[in-house]
Amino acid sequence: MTRMTPSEAFVETLVANGVDTIFGIMGSAFMDAMDIFAPAGITLVPVVHEQGAGHMADGYARVSGRHGVVIGQNGPGISNCVTAIAGAFWAHSPVVMITPETGTMGQGLGGFQEANQLPMFQEFVKYQGHVANEHRMAEITARCFDRAMSEIGPTQLNIPRDRFYGEIDVEIAEPMVLDRGPGGDASLDEAADLLAAAEFPVMVSGGGVVMGDAVADAIALAERLGCPVVNSYLHNDSFPASHPQWCGPLGYQGSKAAMKLIARADVVLALGTRLGPFGTLPQHDMDYWPSDARIIQVDADHKMLGLVKKISVGICGDAGAAARALSDRLSTRTLACDATRDERARATADEKQAWEDELDEWTHEVDDFSIDMIKEAIDEEGNWLHPRQVLRELEKAMPERVMVSTDIGNINSVANSYLRFEEPRSFFAAMSWGNCGYALPTIIGAKAAAPDRPAVSYAGDGAWAMSMVETMTAVRHGIPVTAVVFHNRQWGAEKKNQVDFYGRRFVAGELDGGEDYSEIARAMGADGVRVDQLDEVGPALEAAIDAQMNEGRTTVIEIMCTKELGDPFRKDALSTPVRHLDQYSEFI
Repeated sequence: MTRMTPSEAFVETLVANGVDTIFGIMGSAFMDAMDIFAPAGITLVPVVHEQGAGHMADGYARVSGRHGVVIGQNGPGISNCVTAIAGAFWAHSPVVMITPETGTMGQGLGGFQEANQLPMFQEFVKYQGHVANEHRMAEITARCFDRAMSEIGPTQLNIPRDRFYGEIDVEIAEPMVLDRGPGGDASLDEAADLLAAAEFPVMVSGGGVVMGDAVADAIALAERLGCPVVNSYLHNDSFPASHPQWCGPLGYQGSKAAMKLIARADVVLALGTRLGPFGTLPQHDMDYWPSDARIIQVDADHKMLGLVKKISVGICGDAGAAARALSDRLSTRTLACDATRDERARATADEKQAWEDELDEWTHEVDDFSIDMIKEAIDEEGNWLHPRQVLRELEKAMPERVMVSTDIGNINSVANSYLRFEEPRSFFAAMSWGNCGYALPTIIGAKAAAPDRPAVSYAGDGAWAMSMVETMTAVRHGIPVTAVVFHNRQWGAEKKNQVDFYGRRFVAGELDGGEDYSEIARAMGADGVRVDQLDEVGPALEAAIDAQMNEGRTTVIEIMCTKELGDPFRKDALSTPVRHLDQYSEFI
């Protein structure tokens, strides 16, 4: 036991957990602890808005595999983080949200910046620690860090501001490191039997493969099976795109090759994925999920097994350990699919080539609304760019080891078909939370964790405006990134619903105020480039990456796009409207 202050106990526990970077805005609520961050080797990265800090911590955690840490002033500083922590929750990121709180002697009196901060986060964290007594500061702080890793998600550490003061006797705990296993022998044996009898197995490689550093294990098992491998939704980095068995992502705006191949499966191995509903919905007018296939699902959280899709075998285990255990069980067995390995490889290659050819030819959207918008662009602007052509050019110009974050929105969702990666911890999206303003701060956090890797964010102009001020964070603190802004002057994803279901009755969807985001970027100290020629897209990205990696400069690339739109964002959740009142039915 060592005599120290609660602030020292708090900071020493951070150090014991390897924390060297925290994102947030400074505040009096935790100033006594913040005063000793620097001598402890901890850097507080000041942000423009606390939601950005939460997303940065998320990006930092997803790249590094370590804790992401965010802190802010009690009350409004903390409430600003709720959206970002929800995003981290759905991304299974080990983010620790430190929430200093109104002092204990003032609680309940309606004082300055007072709020009940635990209910704000209870739906979006795996554990909530509250320091009611300063003698438990180190204990509860350590538990929040341990639970973020063991529960695979964010936790909240709530500390009344007066609990940082005094003197206590403390023992700083070592972090708890768990060794996750492959699952039960019975379920693994049953899964191996199903795979051995499968004639057309397909693997779904999910986020658990990335988080478990299990890509090599997934590759080994896939090669033993000779099966097509599809990425789960928004986990395009869970299997290398150069591998001949890779087929691309499922889900919204995903790969037709992946969908057509999984539709043929008699056994699906869902490795490290919860098989979320939005990631398995029909797409491209294909209801591709195989209704008669036997499903083997591997997930570290037993509550996810069979939750969305009916499964034949559920394995509660680590994706990598389970893959290794299944490979061992299959290594000496004759598999039914061995006899058709070459045929399956040809089918995989043919479907992939057909999809690549279609993407090459799919230069613009062909629905009536999009054609009208293209004509309007020709008449009024002359050279605004087709989003799909832009995405293809960006794909071709992507550097090695690139990290990409995408915001929510129409063009960003279409990007799902064009983003391919060779290594894990490379692709970041808002997952099922689907919040705007995600991409830029997340890629800043990712870059802070991996400064040797190129970092690129994608956002539409609507989402970009929500978080573009964090460009100043990147510039001020030397965390250079490249931000691509698709400027189409509209809320595209929702506007497509008004096209398809509401007779083109547009309400609040237009964003055409004449903004020049490249000029705004320059005003914030970054480089700003506006692109309106297709042959400038790739060179603009290459120049920005060069400035990022060799000069430490942040660049905003504003790409002027037409208003054409892809498939509706929530086609599953809308229907043709019915109106009973005369003034509304006549309007329709």
